[in-house]
Amino acid sequence: MGTIRVAVSGACGRMGQKVCQTILQEKGLELVAAFDLQEQGADLGIILENRPLGIKIEALTAENLKKHKPEVMVDFTTPMVVMQNIEVALQCGVRPVVGTTGITQVDLARVSRQVEESALGAVIAPNFALGAVLMMKFAATTARYFPQAEIIELHHDKKIDAPSGTALKTAEMIARERQAEPAHKEELLKLPGARGALQEEVHIHSVRLNGLIAHQEVIFGGPGQTLLIRHDSYDRSSFMPGVVLAVKNIVKLQGLVYGLENLLNL
Repeated sequence: MGTIRVAVSGACGRMGQKVCQTILQEKGLELVAAFDLQEQGADLGIILENRPLGIKIEALTAENLKKHKPEVMVDFTTPMVVMQNIEVALQCGVRPVVGTTGITQVDLARVSRQVEESALGAVIAPNFALGAVLMMKFAATTARYFPQAEIIELHHDKKIDAPSGTALKTAEMIARERQAEPAHKEELLKLPGARGALQEEVHIHSVRLNGLIAHQEVIFGGPGQTLLIRHDSYDRSSFMPGVVLAVKNIVKLQGLVYGLENLLNL
Protein backbone atom coordinates (compact mmCIF):
# COMPACT_ATOMS: atom_id res chain seq x y z
CA MET A 1 0.00 0.00 0.00
CA GLY A 2 1.29 3.47 -0.85
CA THR A 3 1.24 6.58 1.30
CA ILE A 4 -2.22 7.56 2.51
CA ARG A 5 -3.14 11.21 1.99
CA VAL A 6 -4.83 12.60 5.10
CA ALA A 7 -6.68 15.81 5.95
CA VAL A 8 -7.56 16.90 9.49
CA SER A 9 -10.73 18.79 10.34
CA GLY A 10 -10.52 20.71 13.60
CA ALA A 11 -6.77 20.98 13.13
CA CYS A 12 -6.34 23.88 15.58
CA GLY A 13 -8.09 22.17 18.49
CA ARG A 14 -6.20 20.26 21.15
CA MET A 15 -7.03 16.87 19.66
CA GLY A 16 -6.65 18.16 16.11
CA GLN A 17 -3.15 19.45 16.76
CA LYS A 18 -2.14 16.12 18.29
CA VAL A 19 -3.55 14.27 15.28
CA CYS A 20 -1.64 16.55 12.88
CA GLN A 21 1.63 15.98 14.76
CA THR A 22 1.04 12.22 14.74
CA ILE A 23 0.31 12.07 11.01
CA LEU A 24 3.39 14.15 10.24
CA GLN A 25 5.53 11.61 12.11
CA GLU A 26 3.80 8.39 11.04
CA LYS A 27 5.34 6.35 8.24
CA GLY A 28 2.87 5.67 5.46
CA LEU A 29 0.74 8.76 6.16
CA GLU A 30 0.98 12.21 4.56
CA LEU A 31 -0.78 15.28 5.94
CA VAL A 32 -2.06 17.20 2.90
CA ALA A 33 -4.64 19.59 4.39
CA ALA A 34 -5.69 21.19 7.68
CA PHE A 35 -9.21 22.57 8.16
CA ASP A 36 -10.56 24.73 10.96
CA LEU A 37 -12.92 27.64 11.58
CA GLN A 38 -10.12 29.40 13.46
CA GLU A 39 -6.71 30.66 12.29
CA GLN A 40 -7.58 30.42 8.59
CA GLY A 41 -4.64 31.49 6.44
CA ALA A 42 -2.09 30.71 9.15
CA ASP A 43 0.65 28.13 8.58
CA LEU A 44 -0.09 24.95 10.53
CA GLY A 45 3.58 24.51 11.34
CA ILE A 46 3.70 27.82 13.22
CA ILE A 47 0.78 26.66 15.37
CA LEU A 48 2.30 23.24 16.03
CA GLU A 49 6.03 23.84 16.32
CA ASN A 50 6.65 27.51 15.53
CA ARG A 51 8.19 26.63 12.17
CA PRO A 52 6.46 26.77 8.75
CA LEU A 53 5.28 23.60 7.07
CA GLY A 54 3.64 25.09 4.00
CA ILE A 55 0.22 23.77 5.03
CA LYS A 56 -2.28 26.60 5.44
CA ILE A 57 -5.34 26.42 7.69
CA GLU A 58 -8.41 26.52 5.44
CA ALA A 59 -12.18 26.19 5.62
CA LEU A 60 -13.58 22.72 5.09
CA THR A 61 -15.31 22.98 1.72
CA ALA A 62 -15.89 20.67 -1.20
CA GLU A 63 -13.60 22.88 -3.28
CA ASN A 64 -10.71 22.56 -0.83
CA LEU A 65 -11.17 18.80 -0.48
CA LYS A 66 -11.06 18.40 -4.25
CA LYS A 67 -8.00 20.65 -4.43
CA HIS A 68 -5.94 18.67 -1.88
CA LYS A 69 -7.31 15.21 -2.80
CA PRO A 70 -7.06 13.48 0.60
CA GLU A 71 -8.13 9.86 0.81
CA VAL A 72 -9.06 10.12 4.50
CA MET A 73 -10.31 13.00 6.65
CA VAL A 74 -9.90 12.81 10.44
CA ASP A 75 -12.54 14.90 12.22
CA PHE A 76 -12.25 16.19 15.78
CA THR A 77 -14.60 19.17 15.76
CA THR A 78 -17.92 19.76 17.53
CA PRO A 79 -21.37 18.13 17.50
CA MET A 80 -22.72 21.25 15.75
CA VAL A 81 -20.69 20.78 12.56
CA VAL A 82 -19.57 17.15 12.46
CA MET A 83 -22.50 15.81 10.44
CA GLN A 84 -22.03 18.47 7.78
CA ASN A 85 -18.30 17.66 7.66
CA ILE A 86 -18.98 13.94 7.18
CA GLU A 87 -21.45 14.64 4.38
CA VAL A 88 -19.06 16.95 2.51
CA ALA A 89 -16.22 14.42 2.82
CA LEU A 90 -18.31 11.54 1.46
CA GLN A 91 -19.63 13.67 -1.39
CA CYS A 92 -16.01 14.32 -2.39
CA GLY A 93 -14.99 10.66 -2.19
CA VAL A 94 -13.08 11.11 1.08
CA ARG A 95 -13.38 8.53 3.87
CA PRO A 96 -14.07 10.11 7.29
CA VAL A 97 -12.52 8.93 10.54
CA VAL A 98 -14.51 10.65 13.25
CA GLY A 99 -13.70 11.12 16.92
CA THR A 100 -16.10 14.00 17.47
CA THR A 101 -18.61 13.13 20.18
CA GLY A 102 -22.30 13.98 20.39
CA ILE A 103 -23.30 11.82 17.41
CA THR A 104 -26.73 10.28 18.01
CA GLN A 105 -28.25 7.00 16.85
CA VAL A 106 -30.26 8.97 14.29
CA ASP A 107 -27.01 10.51 13.03
CA LEU A 108 -25.39 7.07 12.78
CA ALA A 109 -28.27 5.77 10.68
CA ARG A 110 -27.94 8.79 8.40
CA VAL A 111 -24.18 8.30 7.98
CA SER A 112 -24.71 4.60 7.30
CA ARG A 113 -27.05 5.47 4.42
CA GLN A 114 -24.63 8.07 3.04
CA VAL A 115 -21.71 5.63 3.23
CA GLU A 116 -23.71 2.97 1.44
CA GLU A 117 -24.72 5.40 -1.30
CA SER A 118 -21.13 6.55 -1.80
CA ALA A 119 -19.66 3.00 -1.69
CA LEU A 120 -16.99 4.25 0.72
CA GLY A 121 -16.04 3.50 4.30
CA ALA A 122 -16.28 5.54 7.49
CA VAL A 123 -15.11 5.03 11.06
CA ILE A 124 -16.91 6.69 13.96
CA ALA A 125 -15.44 5.88 17.36
CA PRO A 126 -16.58 7.24 20.72
CA ASN A 127 -13.05 6.62 22.00
CA PHE A 128 -9.77 5.93 20.18
CA ALA A 129 -7.77 4.90 23.27
CA LEU A 130 -7.09 1.18 23.06
CA GLY A 131 -7.40 0.88 26.83
CA ALA A 132 -10.86 2.45 26.71
CA VAL A 133 -11.92 -0.03 24.02
CA LEU A 134 -10.76 -2.89 26.25
CA MET A 135 -12.57 -1.33 29.23
CA MET A 136 -15.83 -1.36 27.24
CA LYS A 137 -15.19 -4.95 26.14
CA PHE A 138 -14.51 -6.09 29.70
CA ALA A 139 -17.63 -4.25 30.91
CA ALA A 140 -19.77 -6.02 28.33
CA THR A 141 -18.41 -9.41 29.42
CA THR A 142 -18.95 -8.63 33.11
CA ALA A 143 -22.60 -7.69 32.42
CA ARG A 144 -23.34 -11.38 31.79
CA TYR A 145 -22.72 -12.05 35.48
CA PHE A 146 -23.57 -8.76 37.22
CA PRO A 147 -26.96 -7.31 36.21
CA GLN A 148 -26.47 -4.07 38.19
CA ALA A 149 -24.07 -1.51 36.74
CA GLU A 150 -23.50 2.24 36.89
CA ILE A 151 -21.13 4.38 34.83
CA ILE A 152 -19.20 7.41 36.01
CA GLU A 153 -17.50 9.33 33.22
CA LEU A 154 -15.13 12.20 33.96
CA HIS A 155 -13.81 14.71 31.41
CA HIS A 156 -12.16 18.12 31.18
CA ASP A 157 -14.37 21.16 31.72
CA LYS A 158 -14.24 22.19 28.03
CA LYS A 159 -16.17 19.10 26.88
CA ILE A 160 -19.60 20.38 25.86
CA ASP A 161 -21.62 17.16 25.51
CA ALA A 162 -22.78 14.88 28.29
CA PRO A 163 -22.91 11.97 28.74
CA SER A 164 -19.83 11.12 26.72
CA GLY A 165 -20.06 8.95 23.63
CA THR A 166 -17.93 6.36 25.40
CA ALA A 167 -20.40 6.14 28.29
CA LEU A 168 -23.38 5.82 25.95
CA LYS A 169 -21.71 3.06 23.92
CA THR A 170 -20.64 1.26 27.10
CA ALA A 171 -24.25 1.26 28.30
CA GLU A 172 -25.40 -0.14 24.95
CA MET A 173 -22.79 -2.91 25.10
CA ILE A 174 -23.78 -3.78 28.69
CA ALA A 175 -27.46 -3.97 27.73
CA ARG A 176 -26.74 -6.32 24.82
CA GLU A 177 -24.89 -8.79 27.06
CA ARG A 178 -27.17 -8.81 30.09
CA GLN A 179 -28.80 -12.13 30.91
CA ALA A 180 -31.45 -10.45 33.08
CA GLU A 181 -32.73 -6.92 33.52
CA PRO A 182 -31.98 -5.26 36.89
CA ALA A 183 -34.89 -5.14 39.31
CA HIS A 184 -36.76 -1.82 39.47
CA LYS A 185 -37.48 -0.06 42.73
CA GLU A 186 -39.12 3.15 43.82
CA GLU A 187 -36.66 5.98 44.44
CA LEU A 188 -37.10 9.29 46.24
CA LEU A 189 -34.96 11.86 44.40
CA LYS A 190 -34.40 14.85 46.64
CA LEU A 191 -32.74 16.68 43.74
CA PRO A 192 -33.57 16.19 40.03
CA GLY A 193 -30.88 14.15 38.30
CA ALA A 194 -29.42 12.84 41.55
CA ARG A 195 -29.26 9.34 40.07
CA GLY A 196 -27.75 10.55 36.80
CA ALA A 197 -29.07 9.89 33.30
CA LEU A 198 -30.54 6.55 32.26
CA GLN A 199 -29.44 4.75 29.10
CA GLU A 200 -30.48 1.15 28.45
CA GLU A 201 -31.33 0.78 32.17
CA VAL A 202 -27.79 1.86 33.09
CA HIS A 203 -27.31 4.99 35.20
CA ILE A 204 -24.64 7.36 33.84
CA HIS A 205 -23.06 10.13 35.91
CA SER A 206 -21.04 12.89 34.18
CA VAL A 207 -18.27 14.90 35.84
CA ARG A 208 -16.63 17.96 34.21
CA LEU A 209 -13.58 19.40 35.95
CA ASN A 210 -10.43 21.30 35.07
CA GLY A 211 -7.41 19.00 35.36
CA LEU A 212 -9.12 15.95 33.87
CA ILE A 213 -8.65 14.59 30.34
CA ALA A 214 -10.86 11.52 29.77
CA HIS A 215 -11.74 8.90 32.37
CA GLN A 216 -14.47 6.35 32.92
CA GLU A 217 -15.30 3.75 35.52
CA VAL A 218 -18.00 1.11 35.42
CA ILE A 219 -19.13 -0.21 38.81
CA PHE A 220 -20.88 -3.59 38.91
CA GLY A 221 -22.79 -4.80 41.95
CA GLY A 222 -23.72 -8.30 43.02
CA PRO A 223 -24.58 -10.08 46.27
CA GLY A 224 -21.82 -9.23 48.75
CA GLN A 225 -19.42 -7.85 46.13
CA THR A 226 -18.66 -5.10 43.63
CA LEU A 227 -16.36 -5.00 40.62
CA LEU A 228 -14.81 -1.78 39.34
CA ILE A 229 -13.45 -1.44 35.77
CA ARG A 230 -11.72 1.88 35.09
CA HIS A 231 -9.76 3.51 32.31
CA ASP A 232 -7.82 6.79 32.46
CA SER A 233 -6.37 8.88 29.65
CA TYR A 234 -3.86 11.28 31.18
CA ASP A 235 -2.65 12.67 27.86
CA ARG A 236 -4.14 12.98 24.37
CA SER A 237 -1.29 10.87 23.04
CA SER A 238 -3.30 7.89 24.37
CA PHE A 239 -5.74 8.30 21.48
CA MET A 240 -3.20 8.44 18.67
CA PRO A 241 -2.49 4.70 18.09
CA GLY A 242 -6.22 4.18 17.61
CA VAL A 243 -6.48 7.09 15.17
CA VAL A 244 -3.58 5.73 13.12
CA LEU A 245 -5.13 2.25 13.17
CA ALA A 246 -8.43 3.64 11.86
CA VAL A 247 -6.80 5.73 9.12
CA LYS A 248 -4.74 2.83 7.84
CA ASN A 249 -7.67 0.41 7.86
CA ILE A 250 -10.49 2.57 6.50
CA VAL A 251 -8.97 2.74 3.02
CA LYS A 252 -9.53 -1.02 2.75
CA LEU A 253 -13.09 -1.11 4.11
CA GLN A 254 -16.59 -0.27 2.96
CA GLY A 255 -19.54 0.66 5.10
CA LEU A 256 -19.82 2.30 8.50
CA VAL A 257 -17.62 1.01 11.32
CA TYR A 258 -18.96 2.21 14.68
CA GLY A 259 -16.48 1.63 17.47
CA LEU A 260 -12.76 0.94 17.32
CA GLU A 261 -13.26 -2.56 18.72
CA ASN A 262 -14.51 -3.58 15.28
CA LEU A 263 -11.00 -3.01 13.89
CA LEU A 264 -9.34 -5.10 16.60
CA ASN A 265 -9.17 -8.87 17.03
CA LEU A 266 -10.86 -8.95 20.43
